[in-house]
Amino acid sequence: MLSIFGGLPGTGKSTLASALAHRCKAVYLRIDTIEQSLRHAGMAEIGPTGYEIAYAVALDNLCQGNRVVADSVNPIEITREAWRSTAGSADVSFVEIEVVCSNREEHRARVESRIADIPGMKLPTWEEVVDREYARWETGPVVIDTAGQSPQESIEILFEALSLG
Repeated sequence: MLSIFGGLPGTGKSTLASALAHRCKAVYLRIDTIEQSLRHAGMAEIGPTGYEIAYAVALDNLCQGNRVVADSVNPIEITREAWRSTAGSADVSFVEIEVVCSNREEHRARVESRIADIPGMKLPTWEEVVDREYARWETGPVVIDTAGQSPQESIEILFEALSLG
């Protein structure tokens, strides 16, 4: 099974994806970690490279019978389709999970108060989050709205939505 997360920075996506990976003993692939590692190695222009690496590592793990949780902004249909194609190549099922924070003020406060948990990572500003390209999902993902609740409450809602409760 491939669990495909998406959502703007500051919505709680990594918190939920990490909790799901822990709960299911899955391989956790975080695009932020891959991209920061590429920057640390001296790569100035990353483009789609981080995603391409993640698709390949996910495929290897899925073909080995491991569950994979993919944590990325996943902002456009081409990245979403690539994740679905990765699952198809491994002949496994997938679930798409979009994490949102419907309260704009709460979302902004989260973005502005975040502390990087990856050494050297520059977090986006609120303006960068708002201006980021992010297309509507063409498929029907499981949507988890984290507004007005604790991370633990959001995790419980996610587990219930995925019948892991």
